[in-house]
Amino acid sequence: MKIISVINYKGGVGKTTVTSNLAGELAWRGYNVLLLDMDAQASLTFSFVSPDYWDNYLEEAKTIKNWFDCISQSEKPMHLADLLDTPAKVNQALKDRGGQIDIIASHLGLINVDLELATLLGGTNLTQSKKNYIKVHGKLRAALLELGVDNSYDIILVDCPPNFNIVTKNAVIASDLILVPAKPDYLSTLGIDYLTRSVDSLVREFNEYANLDKDTAPTTPEVLGVVFTMIQVRSGKPIAAQQQYISQTVRLGVPSFTNRFRENKTIFADAPQNGLPVVLHSYSGSTYTEIVSEIEAFVNEFQRKAEV
Repeated sequence: MKIISVINYKGGVGKTTVTSNLAGELAWRGYNVLLLDMDAQASLTFSFVSPDYWDNYLEEAKTIKNWFDCISQSEKPMHLADLLDTPAKVNQALKDRGGQIDIIASHLGLINVDLELATLLGGTNLTQSKKNYIKVHGKLRAALLELGVDNSYDIILVDCPPNFNIVTKNAVIASDLILVPAKPDYLSTLGIDYLTRSVDSLVREFNEYANLDKDTAPTTPEVLGVVFTMIQVRSGKPIAAQQQYISQTVRLGVPSFTNRFRENKTIFADAPQNGLPVVLHSYSGSTYTEIVSEIEAFVNEFQRKAEV
């Protein structure tokens, strides 16, 4: 099982599009996939369940906020299995393919969770503060590993918020790999180098503190790569204005995917309200066929890089 966090400091870069389509194609290929939506905007959640369904069945007691609330209140958290939902529409489309998609939904209230968790980071001395740091930042990893084994997941995809708060740090520490969707423009690529350095700093700090606790294993997440999104294609290649930012990212030494997501506001924007990622739709037309082929090629490359 692999745990992969999907993150970029900049919002609006196609993070949810990448996550939902990656999950859909992997499940179509027979993988059991868990989606964990940790972004308070809940875009990934509403790509698979309707707002009415969320209001009636998930909001009160079946979101990741419920789990973090227990941590912030120093209570024993429920098992993550208690928060699972199996979206009906997408899994109907996957029938007879052997794979499945489950999701743990997000909640707008996650915005406030970080402040509540921060109150737990103090201590009467430096050693106690470091142990509290481990508890606050490392709980999700243990919970996901337990859930993954119990439910036989092949891959867990964590959709992170566009920041580096305690919720995001929990996801990074829990992860084997980090996937970075980015639109090839100035603002979207500006923070990639800073993000990778933040991940490295977090890992060093957590592992230093983990040495104080014999029950805490070190964390070793690696950046799997940057996948570029919203590509404007001319003559089969990204336009020159975008290509310069792609080349700039490569020069930073950050791994990058050769396969990308092209821009098509109609196809990608309409998909979430239907409860199915684009790659599982049955549109006709050459443009749709090309987009699906490109997503499939990205997933092929993802499988090779992630070794799943």
